[in-house]
Amino acid sequence: MPGGRIGSGGGSVASAPWADPSGEAEGVSGDGNRQVDHTRIVLRPIGSGLPLGFFAFGIGMLLLAGLAIGWIPLDEEKHVGQFLFTFVFPLELLATVLAFLARDTLSGTTLGLFAASWVSLGWADYTAAPAAKSTTEAIYLFGFATAVLLIALLATAGKPFFTLLLGIACARMVLFGYYEIGGSHAWSTASGWCGIALAALSMYGGTALALEDARRRDVLPLFRRGPANAAFGSYSEQLARLESEPGVRQQL
Repeated sequence: MPGGRIGSGGGSVASAPWADPSGEAEGVSGDGNRQVDHTRIVLRPIGSGLPLGFFAFGIGMLLLAGLAIGWIPLDEEKHVGQFLFTFVFPLELLATVLAFLARDTLSGTTLGLFAASWVSLGWADYTAAPAAKSTTEAIYLFGFATAVLLIALLATAGKPFFTLLLGIACARMVLFGYYEIGGSHAWSTASGWCGIALAALSMYGGTALALEDARRRDVLPLFRRGPANAAFGSYSEQLARLESEPGVRQQL
């Protein structure tokens, strides 16, 4: 679109030469007639990346849980690392990009943090000696848990299921972090069972989100409320907020 700029969701915003606050612009044509130009925001529908992100997250958690509990032998820790940064990471990264293109900042931020975490943890597992402990990894897990806890609190306003999932993820990181700085193997085992719970919840969440997207309604409950529930309501209500979204407003 000539003279336009890229808008949210991969669309574009046409810039009018005489913009006014109402989104309309006035001018005079060569024959003296009054003309009114409009600013148009074009959105491009995309597929939801959340089911992909949830399923990949669940598989990654199952691998970490199996290693922490002892289902996976310690001499196969490198194999776990390989799967984390060659399988889980790229799928989480793709889900992150799709979430931001869909204008879901909170989901994109969450998926992006975990995507980077998968490749970091995968590389650590691949390069470290079996059963080796790391104070650096422990501090990293405590910091990551803090960020995840804050996101979990933000999600309570619209997505309490996400709050539950992220809350358990936070607990798993704290438990394993304490094990890394000198805790007994019981702390690792406890973190592993948290990982099993996360894997089960992620598989449920991925299935529920996929069904929700396919049928355009709740099939398996995710307990959406507030703005998250309104997103499946009137389209006019969502358009009313469009002019203040990132990519449309002038600053982030």
